[in-house]
Amino acid sequence: MSVYTVVDENDLNEFLQAYDLGELESFQGISAGIENTNYFLNTLKEGQLQQFVLTIFEHHTFDELPYFLNIMAFMAEHSIPTAHPHATREGAYLKALKGKPAALVQRLSGGGLEQPSVEQCAVMGKYLAKFHLAGADFSDHRDNDRDIKWMGNTFELIHNMLPEDEVTMIASELEYQQLVDWKHLPSGVIHADLFCDNALFNGNELSGIIDLYYACNAPFLYDLAVMVNDWCRNDTEQLEKIEFNADKVNAMLQAYQQERALTTEEQVAWTAALRLAALRFFLSRLKDKHIPREGEMTMIKDPNIFKKILHIHSQR
Repeated sequence: MSVYTVVDENDLNEFLQAYDLGELESFQGISAGIENTNYFLNTLKEGQLQQFVLTIFEHHTFDELPYFLNIMAFMAEHSIPTAHPHATREGAYLKALKGKPAALVQRLSGGGLEQPSVEQCAVMGKYLAKFHLAGADFSDHRDNDRDIKWMGNTFELIHNMLPEDEVTMIASELEYQQLVDWKHLPSGVIHADLFCDNALFNGNELSGIIDLYYACNAPFLYDLAVMVNDWCRNDTEQLEKIEFNADKVNAMLQAYQQERALTTEEQVAWTAALRLAALRFFLSRLKDKHIPREGEMTMIKDPNIFKKILHIHSQR
């Protein structure tokens, strides 16, 4: 949610002409996140304030984006709290802005979490399982573009920029992951990026799952591992003291399994899934660090967090 594409009032007034949303009231760039340009955008219609998030897509094409917007609408319509896209007068979720695809989505209430509680971890476990089950009725398909092949290609791109210990660690993990049989695990629609900052809470109530722009069809277990790796760590900014909170992990896994029980094969592959999820974000953060993209407001996240997490899981 960084700002790479800068827009002004004239740009937005012209953009809003395609919608039945009234007049532009205010807008503000959002600096959190790293992939797309996002703005809070408010309009006034018949004296009523309406609040949206405007996303300008920096990497996806017009052909790729219907999957993401359709899954957001689908989940919102199937009792999963997601931000429903707003259609233009012609019924389209997408419109060009500054030559790039852009969409307006509902701005949800609530705020993100920095240190989720055990109860909030349980809530997310429950809703991730519901998300996976609901997706069985979603007909569109998209392959995971951050899969093991992407990880290998990214490593090749940046390995000359890395210290020897990181090269050794990543090469060893890629070799290990090639031996894991992911194809026979239960799969379907996953979020693939459900970090704490991609969920909104009002107290202990989940008000929204956001930023579905990595959603794809992949093993459910990987999605659960991505979430555990971020939600279930202890409260520390000291890398050497990072560890997992057993109460949070157990609460999340138990709540998930009350909705969708893990198969025997998934239970066997659990540590491999935690390692794969750590490797994916270690590599993406290393790439952002060593090959940064320009933006007016950008946030590059620390890759060393996932270096530590990968180390923890690989010692099991």
